[in-house]
Amino acid sequence: MATFNSQTNGPMKSRWVAALLFFAVGGMVFADGTTNKIFATRARNEFHRAQTQFQSDPNNPTNAWQFARACFDFADFATNDTGRAGIANQGIAACRRFLARQSNSAPTHYYLGMNLGQLARTELIGALLLVNEMEREFKTAAGLDKYFDYAGPERNLGLLYRDAPGWPASIGNKRNARTFLEQAMQLAPDYPENHLNLAETYWQWDEPDHARRELNALDALWSKAQTDFTGEKWAQSWDDWSTRRDEVRKKTSPKFPPS
Repeated sequence: MATFNSQTNGPMKSRWVAALLFFAVGGMVFADGTTNKIFATRARNEFHRAQTQFQSDPNNPTNAWQFARACFDFADFATNDTGRAGIANQGIAACRRFLARQSNSAPTHYYLGMNLGQLARTELIGALLLVNEMEREFKTAAGLDKYFDYAGPERNLGLLYRDAPGWPASIGNKRNARTFLEQAMQLAPDYPENHLNLAETYWQWDEPDHARRELNALDALWSKAQTDFTGEKWAQSWDDWSTRRDEVRKKTSPKFPPS
């Protein structure tokens, strides 16, 4: 799984397909377990709040992208393709409706790309077509505001190039992935997600020295980040970041337990 006053409520997850169990809310199925149940409930409540606000004034640019953000977060807890697609399509429709009138909104292009990512999770062959549209939306968002969501457009492009199939099937490209993930870190070096993505990516690419370098940088900023990103809206992010940080630490320094 990110934030937006001009930021989001937590990060886009670098692992796009979450391991979800079963928790029914209003006919939908969500992640189980005490912690995930809390996060799912928060996402549901924010979805309904943002939906009501958007419906009251759909021409308001903030209402449009905040509803799209809520759709992305809410869809992340759906455990069936029908539910996820239904939620994501609401976010996609809200973004496209607004962008048809005003095309220079970085947050709206950004969340259009993110909801297309949710929709891609429900597709097979169609997912490859959506990847190209996601790339276009993130590039547009980056051109309008590369700092949005702590360099979110660059971060998402890096992950897209890293995880998509390579040519000729799709746009996957290791060099592009490296460029955009490193650029995201340089644009927003105090944001934990940017260092985590690089540490995980370097490990995946069998570059352990680079992975340890990013882990050390993450450790150095960890305490300050805990004071910068506080409150209920960041709880899910910290749960995700802490787990992933420990996993990278174990892989890069197996003799030393996580702190």
